[in-house]
Amino acid sequence: MSSGANPLNDQRKSGLSTVQWLICIMAAIGFAFDIYELLMLPLIARNALLELGNIRPGTPEFTYWIGMLFYIPAFAGGIFGLLGGYLTDRFGRRLVLTWSILLYAIAAFVAGFSTSLPMLLVCRCFVFIGVCVEFVAAIAWLAELFPDRAQREKVLGFTQAFSSFGGILVAISAGVAAAWSRGEAAPLLFGLTIPAVSLPAIQLPSFLSFLGEIQNSHADWRYTLMSGLIPALPLILIRPFLPESPVWEQKRKAGVLKRPSVAALFAPDLRRTTIVTTLMFMCSFGAAFGAIQQMPQIVPGLPDVQQEIQAATSAKFTDDQKATLIASLNAAGKSEEEVKRAVMGESRKIAGPIEMARATEATKTQEIGGLIGRFVLAGLAVVVISRRQLLRIFLIPGLIVMPLVFAFAGTTSLSYLEFGMFFAGFLTVAQFSFWGNYLPGAYPLHLRGTGESFAANIGGRMLGTCFAGVTHWLALVLPIDAGPATKVAYVAAGVAFVLYLANFILSFWLPEPQFDHHADAE
Repeated sequence: MSSGANPLNDQRKSGLSTVQWLICIMAAIGFAFDIYELLMLPLIARNALLELGNIRPGTPEFTYWIGMLFYIPAFAGGIFGLLGGYLTDRFGRRLVLTWSILLYAIAAFVAGFSTSLPMLLVCRCFVFIGVCVEFVAAIAWLAELFPDRAQREKVLGFTQAFSSFGGILVAISAGVAAAWSRGEAAPLLFGLTIPAVSLPAIQLPSFLSFLGEIQNSHADWRYTLMSGLIPALPLILIRPFLPESPVWEQKRKAGVLKRPSVAALFAPDLRRTTIVTTLMFMCSFGAAFGAIQQMPQIVPGLPDVQQEIQAATSAKFTDDQKATLIASLNAAGKSEEEVKRAVMGESRKIAGPIEMARATEATKTQEIGGLIGRFVLAGLAVVVISRRQLLRIFLIPGLIVMPLVFAFAGTTSLSYLEFGMFFAGFLTVAQFSFWGNYLPGAYPLHLRGTGESFAANIGGRMLGTCFAGVTHWLALVLPIDAGPATKVAYVAAGVAFVLYLANFILSFWLPEPQFDHHADAE
């Protein structure tokens, strides 16, 4: 197939056309809100568990449900994401993109109405499935729409960099929800704020009352979840009208497009690529979920955050108010467990938004670091030819930085942690852009979606994400005299170091990309 068959090729040497700019903008928005949806969970998990299950941090039940909420959706996303990769190769990039976005947008909105932990878990499974499928289809789509290597590397790198904007936006959204739920002005970035707004109560329609009752109809975590519907609307409306991958479409029409299969990924010429990229993707995701995504669980244990919560609780829920509440509940014949839960619920209404607000502050700095890291990666990808050397630029410093951020800053103060999370995000998040640039050239056209999906979804989503549970399981049995948040910080430091080291060692076996994105030879 000649390059002239691609209707977008006339822009190879000049600037991007209007259609290409629109493609890049939609891809950037898609990547941003993939991450927006995924990073909601670390921010809302603690408060959701406390409200829906009365489950406190540091207990076996909390560890169990944190593991479930992080891993089961990732497992579902991995399985169906692999299927989505196959469907991307079988039926086209654009069709799969459109339906995957619709799926995760609706699921995110419905999650805000959760009345139980199983309901929240099911909704998060659908969110993960949509995101896992969308990422793979989008990468294959972009790689094949831009034939020129330098232009393609820039497009893949810079559009993926907008993923970190998604992380920043979800941190801002969570902070706004936390502030507005308290009737306060909401912080944005760089000291900017927006006035307080009274948000509507979240209630289930009467015909869905069989699902249960929403306890706190103004819970900030619910508003955060439901916000995931808003940014998906422009993607749903515009992406179906953008062009299909020309090289895929032309091969399909010519009847020469080979059928994809998972077994083909383990053929002799691809076996090493598949195994090594899957394990390395696992390490990259494992460092993110086993360490970085545990930051919201670490923040509540910091001494300065604890002091702020105690001061706010003493001022807003005094001993007299507590005694009055207990007396009224006892007079109403409530059980001891019901009284205890009601008292904790009032305390959580004060502590939860503070914990959320402080965690979002650290998340913003982490995502700004990740954003800069992605842009640096995008620039380096054009000039550093060796993919191994490119990845090691981020892996080697991480062996020192990651343990320091979590073991020291994560147990000392919020300001130290915010500073450290900038560098943790810079080094770790850039790796995801690396894989987005690397994988399209690692597999031939008819296996591109399937191969990317295997590495990203089996390695990243299914195996890598389980390190969120590993961190909490190890923290539960860590033999030190410290609170749950401090234990999580120490374990996160160890998990990050081990995974960075494993990734560095595996990089010596990482093959250089062997397939041109538009070559006929397969």
